[in-house]
Amino acid sequence: MSDEEDMSAWGEALSEQADSADIAEDAGMDDDPWGAALSEQADVDATAAGDISAAAFDELASERGDSSNKVDLDVLLDIPVTLQLEIGRAKVSIRNLLSYTQGSVVEMDRLAGEPLDLLVNGTLIAHGEVVVINDKFGVRLTDVVSPQDRIKKLK
Repeated sequence: MSDEEDMSAWGEALSEQADSADIAEDAGMDDDPWGAALSEQADVDATAAGDISAAAFDELASERGDSSNKVDLDVLLDIPVTLQLEIGRAKVSIRNLLSYTQGSVVEMDRLAGEPLDLLVNGTLIAHGEVVVINDKFGVRLTDVVSPQDRIKKLK
């Protein structure tokens, strides 16, 4: 075969290939199965995206001041709490602590006659003084901390 015949054969083959691609395209057939699959998936995604809608939520309403939603305090009344009386505090070294024996005196940071602190679960609730009733110690409350002050101390 001469060069001219070779070129002619190549030209014919290319034109045949172009013609068969045009026929396949017109018939809806693709020689590329991956391309067909990808375009089919894109079509499915496009139709599925139209089915998606935003979630609907009920509007929140404020319920403050509504008497029908009052807390039943009877549920809370039986919960146990820890009650502590603090007469004072002292910082001592371990050496001094180990040297204490029966009869040792520990000096506190409060003066005699100062009120005690009444703590409930570690929160100051009131001040008071020691009393003896029927050979048992008790506390007479002299000053109760207001609920507003207690809330401020919690923050």
